[in-house]
Amino acid sequence: MSRVIIGMSGGVDSAVAAYLLKKSGYDVIGVTLRTWQGNDGGESRCCEIDDARESAQAIGIPYHVFNCTGEFENKVVHPFVEDYIRGTTPNPCVVCNREVKWERLIYHANVLQADHIATGHYASVVKLENGRYTVRTALHPEKDQTYMLYRLTQEQLARTLMPLGGYSKQEVRAIAAEAGIKVASKPDSQEICFVTDGNYADFIAARPGITLPGEGNFVDESGRILGRHKGIIHYTVGQRKGLGIALGRPAYVRKICPETNEIILAASDNTYCRGVICREANFLSVPGIGRGESLRCRVKVRYHHPGQYATIENAGKDKVAVTFEEPVRSAAPGQSAVFYGEDGCLIGGGVIAEALFEQSKE
Repeated sequence: MSRVIIGMSGGVDSAVAAYLLKKSGYDVIGVTLRTWQGNDGGESRCCEIDDARESAQAIGIPYHVFNCTGEFENKVVHPFVEDYIRGTTPNPCVVCNREVKWERLIYHANVLQADHIATGHYASVVKLENGRYTVRTALHPEKDQTYMLYRLTQEQLARTLMPLGGYSKQEVRAIAAEAGIKVASKPDSQEICFVTDGNYADFIAARPGITLPGEGNFVDESGRILGRHKGIIHYTVGQRKGLGIALGRPAYVRKICPETNEIILAASDNTYCRGVICREANFLSVPGIGRGESLRCRVKVRYHHPGQYATIENAGKDKVAVTFEEPVRSAAPGQSAVFYGEDGCLIGGGVIAEALFEQSKE
């Protein structure tokens, strides 16, 4: 039997992934990585240990808990806070997957002499004819999680199994119920795993030793002052609700300017961009894009974005320029632009460094 260790969060998806692997004949070991514990003792939604342990017992597999709170703090939480202070909107799950979860799962797989690691993501790992590994979108698009996986390395993907790529959530819950797994009806988590109450601004403000940006001005695109904001950490690009300002017309955050402590507001039509510049580009299905080369693909600029066709080009070391065929609304610096091929496989992605706006409409 091939041995596999599976990351178990305490939710139904990872529990069913473990069950399916065991049913397929793998020697399965359940593992929870303790990434976060709040001051009140509360656990992250990614490491609810009691539920994970109970699921492992129901499935009949060994189970271990490994601590990696220090790595999670240094590689995920601290950069998350710094990004908001700099006026960008980070994707902590994207960073955590590559820098913490996969790194630690592979480390413990080596210690436990396992051939593979596995997760409960709704996606599939595939090896292409060119020999490279990538991830393919889930059969049921409403649960697809490939957007969060674009930063994984070839070495990480070569060791990874994802059993849920062909299942719907309803099917997964039905399998759990039939197998006697108690978390079968457990609700999905919607918030950032370490911000358990969903209020990221309060989480940042409560961090010790942090100097927060103070109040500043809302301005329009010409620089005219419209009112006061309560600090840039409270806002994200594209936000309309909760701005705390009445202009008599809908207004959206177009840009956050930490260097002047200003937030630019605009009408909806003036939040569309024709392209983005990405940093920290990572490629999966291809080795990269050379100078002078271009590639047409579908690009998502946020998790729930349906994607827009675009041309991607090399823009320097680890940088990619994305030019959309139709403008996209509110591409936020700090979020990820993720590139998809026609076959649903990830080409790669990068962190949005700059949004290139359409010319403003009067």
